[in-house]
Amino acid sequence: MMRLFQSGKKSFFCVAAKFFVLSLSLEALNVSIPVWAAVNHSTLPYWASISASEAFMRSGPGANYPAIWHYQRPDLPVKVIARHENWRKVEDVDGATGWIAAALLSDRRTAILNGQGVQNLYALPSANSQVVWRAEAGVIGRISKCQDNWCLFNIHGQTGYIHIRNLWGVNPQESLN
Repeated sequence: MMRLFQSGKKSFFCVAAKFFVLSLSLEALNVSIPVWAAVNHSTLPYWASISASEAFMRSGPGANYPAIWHYQRPDLPVKVIARHENWRKVEDVDGATGWIAAALLSDRRTAILNGQGVQNLYALPSANSQVVWRAEAGVIGRISKCQDNWCLFNIHGQTGYIHIRNLWGVNPQESLN
């Protein structure tokens, strides 16, 4: 997973400085992310995914808080654990928590293969069915049709069923249509 810690590298600070200046400029003009753009659920926690090609996790709910992680992995699943206006407190697969702008999150359900090594994806939701694909731990895919502890997992058009215990981004016993 591409997760970069805030460092002293010049390129990181240039990007961070530009983002901060843009945020201050938008705030000065009283421009904000529209509420309708935010992923919004009535109950917490819930699953979401990063929709942008680049997203910063911050130490607090606002652009004025320092960035603590820089994500460069669209579709990365996150667990939303709190809300504050247009910001969502999330937890990532490694347990890191922080705040991401709600506009950078999507309702698209994704998951990441956990564990180690290569894992089998099956034609049917059963370990007794034919293996149709194999994928390395850490691969991100879209999930659907979760039932009886199996989910249909789509990795760039290649689909197969995988047991929920091998995924981070879906709750045990969860059903999705």
